[in-house]
Amino acid sequence: LPSYTRAQALPGILQRRIAILDGAMGTMVQRLRLGEAQYRGERFRDFHKDVKGNNELLSLTRPDVIRDIHAGYLAAGADLIETNTFGATTIAQADYDMADLADEMNRTSARLARAACDAFSTPDHPRFVAGALGPTPKTASISPDVNDPGARNIRFEDLRAAYHAQTLALIEGGCDVLLVETIFDTLNAKAALFAIDEVFEQTGECLPILISGTVTDASGRILSGQTVTAFWYSVRHARPLAVGLNCALGAALMRPYIQELNRAAPDTYISCYPNAGLPNPMSDTGFDETPEVTSRLLREF
Repeated sequence: LPSYTRAQALPGILQRRIAILDGAMGTMVQRLRLGEAQYRGERFRDFHKDVKGNNELLSLTRPDVIRDIHAGYLAAGADLIETNTFGATTIAQADYDMADLADEMNRTSARLARAACDAFSTPDHPRFVAGALGPTPKTASISPDVNDPGARNIRFEDLRAAYHAQTLALIEGGCDVLLVETIFDTLNAKAALFAIDEVFEQTGECLPILISGTVTDASGRILSGQTVTAFWYSVRHARPLAVGLNCALGAALMRPYIQELNRAAPDTYISCYPNAGLPNPMSDTGFDETPEVTSRLLREF
């Protein structure tokens, strides 16, 4: 079925039950302890810069790794699978001198997720591809220089152009929904939403949008300073299918902010995918919570 037709089934599912999003891609890749040579593959064997840690590159050099991760989450019952594109913008890939590969990364990653979802979908349990648009390593509304509050390391137009290209490639690859996630700067998110709207107008496609911010600490604000309620009012014009929070906080600390968002956006579905507690580099897994603890906390929701 076309992406638009598949996507129409998702609101009906959300009316009946909680839909399950897959888990983190990065930690699943880290468990494999891949080395520099494995990230490079044959194609980038002589590349001039280290690329270990560029997880989006694995869609090109080790598609089997990404395919297996998707399949694991689908076998566990996930309804939605995120594409391996969190950092697949020209802006993020510039750190590796691979900005020219961003389009290919997005298109290939979307196709990998599409194939995995198609393999697991049944009439009673359709699976959906969520095209992931990450925040980029740049921030449009916060100065990188404490001595110059007016300094910026990225322009809105640069973000818009990067997100426009990413959105176009994700749709071409077969995504069902678009997920603007881990938003720490609302201005970055607004550039993504503006670009998505442009692509919808350009292509005639109109897919559901999911928006997920991240509260960075117990202050209840995202990094660019907004409360959860203010964040919602800044992005509600996009009329997302769901709005929520992800990443930084564990379930226990995230709960009051999810409740606040639920009160602020009563007519919109709410999403929540927390970390396993706050990151702890001294822990064997990098987090304090075990799967059992996180599961118990989320079950209380």
